[in-house]
Parts: sequence; C-alpha cells; structure tokens
Amino acid sequence: MREYEIMMVLRPDLEEEVIKSVVERFVNIITDNNGEVTAIEPWGKRRLAYEINDYKEGFYVLITYTANGEFNAELERNFRIVDTVIRHIIVRQE
Repeated sequence: MREYEIMMVLRPDLEEEVIKSVVERFVNIITDNNGEVTAIEPWGKRRLAYEINDYKEGFYVLITYTANGEFNAELERNFRIVDTVIRHIIVRQE
C-alpha cells in the first residue's frame, strides 16, 4: 500500500451538497477498493491560473489516501465520467 494525494478542481457553480456528494463518491470508490482515506481538505474557491471550460475559478479539494498502485487506473476512469470535476491530478507521496 502506498500513499497518494488527489487534487480535484470542481466547477465553481456547484452547490455545497453537490460538492459533498462528489467528494463522498470518490471516498467511497477508494474505500470500496481496499483503500483508506487519511485526510480530506476542502480548500474552497480559488482563481484558476488559466480559464478551463469558460471557468475562471474552481473549488479545490485535496484527498490523501493509501491504496495499491493498480487502483489509480480505476480512479482515472471515474474522473473522466464525472462532469463536475474540471481538473484532477493523482500524486504518489514519498
């Protein structure tokens, strides 16, 4: 098991309940695949460095978790399906 971080940028026009449900969806995907979420840090709305899909702001969420490396392909697949996430990155911790 290795430790990873996900940085998600969600659409800024989402309501708080929708943001919570999107984060909960990815937490459930991690825990259902024998991973363990160690921290969830909502950073709030921040200005983007450049426009993405006509959005100048995004709602940032950082999730720290431990899982097997093969599992990240499943996460990537789910990120492509969800249209509320405008950008994401998965980084392995040292």
